[in-house]
Amino acid sequence: MVRRLFVVLAALLASMAGAGQAVSQPAPARIVAVGDLHGDYAAWIDIAKAAGLVGSNLRWTGGKTVLVQTGDITDRGPDSLKIIRHLQQLQRQARSAGGKVIIVLGNHEAMQVTGDLRYVHAGEYAAFADRQSERRRDQAYEANKAAIEAYFRTKDATLSPAAIKALWIAETPLGKVEHNTAWGPNGELGKWAASLPAVAKVGNTLFAHGGISANYALVPMSEVNRRAHVALETGTSDRSAIINDEFGPLWYRGLVTGTGAGGRPTAANELAVALKAYGAKRLVVGHTPSLKGVVIDFDGQLVRIDTGISRAYGGVLGWAEIVGDQVIPKVTNRSTS
Repeated sequence: MVRRLFVVLAALLASMAGAGQAVSQPAPARIVAVGDLHGDYAAWIDIAKAAGLVGSNLRWTGGKTVLVQTGDITDRGPDSLKIIRHLQQLQRQARSAGGKVIIVLGNHEAMQVTGDLRYVHAGEYAAFADRQSERRRDQAYEANKAAIEAYFRTKDATLSPAAIKALWIAETPLGKVEHNTAWGPNGELGKWAASLPAVAKVGNTLFAHGGISANYALVPMSEVNRRAHVALETGTSDRSAIINDEFGPLWYRGLVTGTGAGGRPTAANELAVALKAYGAKRLVVGHTPSLKGVVIDFDGQLVRIDTGISRAYGGVLGWAEIVGDQVIPKVTNRSTS
């Protein structure tokens, strides 16, 4: 029954092809697609140089190339902020040269905004520290003292105020207060994350961090991006919100791992419907690592570009280039610096 319904949906979607055109980009001569960077700035620079996107001065040399980075810049490595700042600079420089830099929202950027800091590297906090960080930390403690003491006493009712403060200080390295402020829904980086598309289209190529499930294939691209924007504006941790939903574009792995179990469509069918819905020829995703390099699957309809770039994963420095209608996997060596 579920499979039969899925076929009906596929037919219905034929009339909706191009539903997300309003937020798509025209086809450039060359697209460079780079996956999860997870705080490894050196690896990012190695790729950017090898792909001809930047020169020795790290300024844009890509001309009219469109660079698409598919999210998960943050977590696991120390230099997330450094990568973000460089990509923001390249966006301005590329625009002046007739090129473009598109950053797609990843689940780890959303996690920062919603306060899920499980994978934050100590260096990511340190990147925000300055001479005033100790003072700010003390002010944050005093402003939230009652709540902090109540929280720690749920763990150990015998703790003294001094012991609680010592524990909190140990859990709050310098720069963490500033990091959390910047990534909050009203902070600079929280607002930046909310401005990123969850799904983007360049020419006939669709981009999403995780994938597009059948649950969202009927939703126009502009609406998918609107929902992600609203969810990040509020910083919601609701599991049904698009930024947290396991079937949403930030988290979905079914196109890589799905087998049609539990009554769900097969990955091939699900992918075909998503592409039909958005009038695209292929979908490029990150999120699920392939440490040996870019994977092109389903007769070129799915391109997986998370190659475990960050040293935290130890994969290869891989990316994909789309020239005309050809998808070309690329790899470069990791520098020793």
